[in-house]
Amino acid sequence: MKPTTLAEWLDYQQRIHPLGVDLGLDRVGAVWQRMGAPTLARRVITVGGTNGKGSTVAFLENMLAAAGLGVGCYTSPHLMRYNERIRIAGADAGDAALIQSFERIEAARGDIPLTYFEFGTLAAFDLFSRADLDVAVLEVGLGGRLDAVNLVDADAVVITTVDLDHVEWLGPDRDSIGREKAGIARRDKPAIVGELQPPEGLLNTLASIGARLERAGSHFNFERSTHRWRWQHRDGTTLTLPDPELAAPVQYANASAAIAALHALHVVNTNELERVAAAGMHMPRAPARLQSLGGDPVLIVDVGHNPQAARALADWLDTQPAGHVHAVYGALSDKDVGGVMTALGARITHWHLAGLDRDTERGLPAAVIAGVLQQVLPRASFDTYADVQHALRAAHASARHGERILAFGSFFVAAAVIAATAG
Repeated sequence: MKPTTLAEWLDYQQRIHPLGVDLGLDRVGAVWQRMGAPTLARRVITVGGTNGKGSTVAFLENMLAAAGLGVGCYTSPHLMRYNERIRIAGADAGDAALIQSFERIEAARGDIPLTYFEFGTLAAFDLFSRADLDVAVLEVGLGGRLDAVNLVDADAVVITTVDLDHVEWLGPDRDSIGREKAGIARRDKPAIVGELQPPEGLLNTLASIGARLERAGSHFNFERSTHRWRWQHRDGTTLTLPDPELAAPVQYANASAAIAALHALHVVNTNELERVAAAGMHMPRAPARLQSLGGDPVLIVDVGHNPQAARALADWLDTQPAGHVHAVYGALSDKDVGGVMTALGARITHWHLAGLDRDTERGLPAAVIAGVLQQVLPRASFDTYADVQHALRAAHASARHGERILAFGSFFVAAAVIAATAG
């Protein structure tokens, strides 16, 4: 039976391919060619990396919009609604537009199997190509070289960070993962590397591709002062900017890389760059990136799910006033749970461990997470719960006035917490 609603289409896409992940460009590329492979926008910026991609896309979207440019953004995964993945001129794609795009993809693919993610990527390409955009900003879903987003030749790429995640697909070390992520770059096009100490595998591959490297700490850098920060390029360009409204020290690096991409692409006049960059610091759309949901005790939600993201959380906690922190934490089976816990260590007063096995087949039961916690932090205080909702209620019941509740570990955790708060 042919799908008619968005929910039916998404269910259909999850059933027609036996694998959730099937890296490679041949199948999805063939379908895109059958659809005519139209130009997405006058300029394309692709953002890859282990962490910081969503925040960097948000900064780019805000800054480009402040410059008066027509912008489309593709990100994944979504938090609350699938429509969040595709944004045009600041608005999420509507159900009708997505359904029409899926119908065009289905007609073009014939007997070529596509994954759920590949359907979504082609839908973004299709909708962007019909929107007369100045700039399309694409977030890589997994890795880079073989990700469906890499069908499009980007005019500039940003590689935020490289760390251990998805090792079963990308390789066992930072060099291997860096080589995969470098695959989104193109010869003679800017490649912005936002990390101060990137792996040699990344740098060597960018050099072999012939990309025009723009590296943090070498080609551009930033320095912070009270309530302001300064971005500088070695060509002499200097911008004085307000602090990003996104929390966490790492957001300066993400914002800095986004500015470097605009500077390298020249999509914004140099004399306008400071104004545009300053506007981009205000409330970029990046939910669940150390997002405060208010209350007392205050509730903070974050999508951090690997050790590097946990280290960024630890750095942020170290900047906050002293006080007890109650963690609501759940994880998927392919994540380094022990590495996450070790990174946070004694900063967490009590762990409220939530099972995610009811939400997804990749979700870990709370008892399994507890077993890891007892191995890596034997003195840690914890309780286990069947799901995020019960863990969140328990955290609220046990946390006192002036303390903090930090909910993190997965997009599933963040979505459940936001939904519970909204309800």
